[in-house]
Amino acid sequence: MKPVKNRKAFFDYDILETLEVGIVLRGYEVKSARQGGFSLKDSYVIVKDEELFLLNASIARYKYMSNDEYDSNRTRKLLANKKQIISWSSKMKQNNLTIVPLKAYTKGEKIKLEIGLGRGKKKYEKKEALKKKELDRQLHREKREFMI
Repeated sequence: MKPVKNRKAFFDYDILETLEVGIVLRGYEVKSARQGGFSLKDSYVIVKDEELFLLNASIARYKYMSNDEYDSNRTRKLLANKKQIISWSSKMKQNNLTIVPLKAYTKGEKIKLEIGLGRGKKKYEKKEALKKKELDRQLHREKREFMI
């Protein structure tokens, strides 16, 4: 499985901490994810009863599956240390933070998810980031022209 990144998360949030967690999947979901059918677009993580759950992550229907009643955006449980969950939960409540999935990848035979504790960016911060990115591109182009 090629690592799947959530690029929008880095644009919309300042990531303060990251954590690697496991994800509970069914057999056909693992097969589909390994074939590249995993998407983290518009997904987020919630804490419920001291457990983590991934919402709106899309895993495409496995093409050889016979069951027609498949929900690609179902809620999936995440596996993490209980102390870490409690710590992040308290930080979320105190500092108005959110948990965002950043990357999904394989580690050995398991599929792992990297989640981040982030603070939402304001509109002006996003605009500044875009301006900085554009200036860096122009600088890089000019360097290439003069190096040739």
